[in-house]
Amino acid sequence: MKEQLKVALVTGAASGIGASVCSRLAADGYAIAAADSNEEGLKALAAQHEGSAGFIAHALDVRDAEAQRHFVGVVESQLGPISAVVPCAGLTRSGPAETLSVSDWQLVIGVNLTGTFLTCQAAAERMLQRGSGAIVCIASVSAKGGQAGRANYSASKFAVAGLVKSLAIEWGARGIRVNAVSPGVVATPMVLKGVPEHFQKIMLDRIPMKRFATPSDIAGAISMLLSSNAAYVNGSVLEIDGGMTAGYLTSKHGEDYATLSAINRIEPAAW
Repeated sequence: MKEQLKVALVTGAASGIGASVCSRLAADGYAIAAADSNEEGLKALAAQHEGSAGFIAHALDVRDAEAQRHFVGVVESQLGPISAVVPCAGLTRSGPAETLSVSDWQLVIGVNLTGTFLTCQAAAERMLQRGSGAIVCIASVSAKGGQAGRANYSASKFAVAGLVKSLAIEWGARGIRVNAVSPGVVATPMVLKGVPEHFQKIMLDRIPMKRFATPSDIAGAISMLLSSNAAYVNGSVLEIDGGMTAGYLTSKHGEDYATLSAINRIEPAAW
């Protein structure tokens, strides 16, 4: 008798981190249920996974609770019980807080926060009945501090981190582990095309490992958190940022030796 594949549900799957997660989990032996609002991107993703043991793609607005529940039903009827959930759907709309439109605020909160919650909720309705499963959400280094022009995005990611901890408390004793990864700057098309080159250099200057993350860096950490190697990890937000948030007042990849030497020459009374 053929062994039943594990099943992973991934939203925001058509590009970037989500697409990389699909590839990594497929390599880990999961059947993949991929969802995204980008239908053309989903078609391209499906073509990449053509011939896989189990793969389905579904157009989905993650803000639609009924559509989320329907998708979960389709997944379980076609692939089997969902054991892993990765809500990757997310976006950003930047602008000064004093002129940020209500529509841009609601869009970012709706997709990044409400969409994440609805994905977790829809899948957990069935996973809780079975008493097993693992969820990994996508937070951000923007969940550790604010950034000018991104009040809506930072608020959404702070909230995702809080959501993860609340769900971990509610569902941990019932068999579902809930964690998050907190990526730094990831070299996705959205970042490389949407962030001005001069600001990319500023961001890179603050990363001790001297490079941006790749989507596969994030996917590898998600794979670990879903696996039995993380069987006692619940309610954690794992930073994957190359050391960006390891300290403060850093530049030149942390090589602030001249500044440090100057500080060390200051008499204690001057502090």
